Formats: sequence, C-alpha cells, structure tokens
Amino acid sequence: MDAQLALPLLYGLILVALLFDFLNGLHDAANSIATIVSTRVLRPQYAVAWAAFFNFIAFLFFGLHVAKTIGTGIVDAGIIDPSVIFGALSGAIAWNLITWGLGIPSSSSHALVGGILGAGTAKSGLAAIVWSGLGKTLFAIILSPLVGLLLALFLVLIVSWLFSRTTPFVVDSSFRWLQFVSASMYSLGHGGNDAQKTMGIIAVLLFSQGLLGETFHVPFWVVITCQLAMGLGTLFGGWRIVHTMGSKITRLSPMQGFCAETGGAITLFTATALGVPVSTTHTITGAIVGVGAARRTSAVRWGVAGNIVVAWVITIPASAAIAAVTYGVVGLFR
Repeated sequence: MDAQLALPLLYGLILVALLFDFLNGLHDAANSIATIVSTRVLRPQYAVAWAAFFNFIAFLFFGLHVAKTIGTGIVDAGIIDPSVIFGALSGAIAWNLITWGLGIPSSSSHALVGGILGAGTAKSGLAAIVWSGLGKTLFAIILSPLVGLLLALFLVLIVSWLFSRTTPFVVDSSFRWLQFVSASMYSLGHGGNDAQKTMGIIAVLLFSQGLLGETFHVPFWVVITCQLAMGLGTLFGGWRIVHTMGSKITRLSPMQGFCAETGGAITLFTATALGVPVSTTHTITGAIVGVGAARRTSAVRWGVAGNIVVAWVITIPASAAIAAVTYGVVGLFR
C-alpha cells in the first residue's frame, strides 16, 4: 500500500478505535457505578465522574499484558491489515450499539474478540487463530463471573459474621463510606483491563504498518489516549444498563454493594496481571448474583440473569459475523 495513502487511513482507523474505546466506557459505565448508584451512596452524575477519574488513572497501576494479548494473542499479528482492523472494530461497535440500545449488559471485551476473530478468519481462515490466546480468553468467559460470584459470596459471609453484633444503622453508615473505596477499586480494574484492549488494537495496527520497529509494544501516547477516551465514555454514562445491573438482578444494600464491587475488583486485578482480557460485565454480574444469593436464592431475579447469559453466549459469534461481512464488503472496494 502506498505510504501517502496509508497515513490518512491510519489516522481514520485510530479514530474508529478510539470511538470503540469511548463506547466501551459508555456501554460499561454501569459495571463501575451500578452498585454505588443503586444503594443511593452517590447520585448518578457524581458516580460517573468518580468512575471516570479512576478509569483514566488506571494506567499508573497496571502493566500492559492485556494489550499484548489482544494485539498478538487472538489472531496472528502477521495477517493484520487496515481492512481486518476496520472489520473487527465495526463488528464490536455495531454489537455494542445494539445491546446498549436494548439495555442489555453484554461484553464489550468479547465483542472486540469476536470482531477480531471474524475479520481475521474472513481473511486467512482458521489458520489465523492463535489458539492458546483464544483458549485463555474463552476460559475466562466462564471463570470470571464464577470467581466474582464466589468472592462476593465469601465476602458477604465474612462481613455478616464480623458485624453480627452491630446495629443495622451502623452497618449501613459504615459501608456507605466503604463503598467509595470498593467503587474506586472496581473502576481501576475496569480501566486497567478494558482500555488495554483498544491499546492492543491500535498498537498492532501501527506494528502492521512498520511504525513500531521490529518489536511489538504499546507507545505511551496510545496508553494515555485510550485511557482518556474510556474515561470520557464513562463520564457520559450508560443509564439504561445501570438500571438492569443495579436493581433488576437483585436489590442491594451498601454492605452488599461493597462486597460485590470488592469481589469484582479482585477478579479484575488478577486477570489484568495475568494478561487475560476478561469481561467487566461478566465479572460484576457474577458478583451481584453472589451477594443476592447469599441473602437467599429467591432474592435473585434469575430470569433477568438468564437473559444476560444469553447475550454473553451470542456476543462473540454475532460480532464475528458482522466483522466478517464488513471485511468482505471492504474487500469489494480494494
């Protein structure tokens, strides 16, 4: 491809990637703030500002292992070209907009993974897939909500035992303050894991154009830009999904909100350190179900949770199909 033609295209694709990052923050803002809003600890407008700040500064606390997995660990970096990137982002963005419009808390992360798979295999077939990286990601689809559920359930039991002789008023007041800590932790985990996915996309695009030299890495300007785009997306919020996450699955008290956010944050911190691109949606949903089930199983609206699971199952194939079709259409104009 002619370099003069590639440069405007490159800038355009980077803007599309940042649009996905912004929509990721918009779509997944509910994951960071649903519990603290539903327990009435913070008003929505203050909660999104709080979450956006910690989304942005997450790069100070985490390495870039997830970005490397997305950039080189789903499909072979050698087959990446602008058409593959555009197809992948189109599939992810389209699926995010569909589920956001319907108020369904699906996974932006796995929409992106599906998009990469769809566009990559449309170009080079199944041989393009890096099975070790994909297997790790698919395993995390099952494991992350389960870990979030178990950690949140365990935390509820421990906290209930520790505060068994404390009046409900004191418990409620204490955990209203502690939710500021747990919400901050979860927002850090969200920014640390999710923003890196867009970093990986932009970095592998630059690498495919020979702009990173011989070694794949993520430039600092990409890190800052992606964190900023996600923070701005979170600032604009996602109120339709907040309602589903914060009240439709189960009703939460401040103590339960603290346990759900802390369990989810621990899961995200661990996954980010291991370079696993997990879903913040899956994680916090599992944690919310865990705290609800700790009270009693009937406290969880299992029908709503079931609908969310259905969205999880179809996210990767749906976004992959959109990406493959987009890649094919783009090919008609090359």
